[in-house]
Amino acid sequence: MNTKALIAEFLGTMALIIAGTAVIVNGNGNLVSVALAHGLTVVAFAYAFGHLSGTHINPAVTLGALMSGAIDTTNAVGYWVAQLLGGVVGAAVLAFLIGDISAGNTVGSISGDVMRATVAELVMTFFFFTVIYQTAIQGKAGNMAGLAIGLTLAMTILWGGPYTGASLNPARTLGPALVSGQMGGIVPGLVGPMIGAALAAVVNQSLLKD
Repeated sequence: MNTKALIAEFLGTMALIIAGTAVIVNGNGNLVSVALAHGLTVVAFAYAFGHLSGTHINPAVTLGALMSGAIDTTNAVGYWVAQLLGGVVGAAVLAFLIGDISAGNTVGSISGDVMRATVAELVMTFFFFTVIYQTAIQGKAGNMAGLAIGLTLAMTILWGGPYTGASLNPARTLGPALVSGQMGGIVPGLVGPMIGAALAAVVNQSLLKD
């Protein structure tokens, strides 16, 4: 297991949770700035850490990569641990700095309807991982893959954010929820992305692989 890769996943996830949550909690973040905070963080760390770990910084992405044969099981488990720890530590650091971060939890107008919210997260993550598969795993975008992935995340948050909080990332959901003690409504953000990435991996591997 590559220690540098695990550190990269921990730090990248930590940065994503701090940036994405803070811009919501500070009260100055409209939907565009929230989308950009998440998307630009992914772009930055894709180029910073891509050579070390691939910059998954998302357990759902790691599951999709595992099912696509881009990572083995041992490393995937290590990534999951690093990502979830990064999410919790990132949320804890932000809470220490600014106090209550519960406003930054990934919930939206349909989060009370667990089935609909889970399906929404599934659909968003399906398309998100499809872009990751085609640009990064298949290598079709070269050095532009990080930009394509970050822009896709930002675009998805723009349309899905009001409805579910547009998590697409179990670490993004779990970290702030656990630290704030507001665990209600977290199921869609934990389950939907994992199923969506898994389905995207199957579809892309079986139907869209060169």
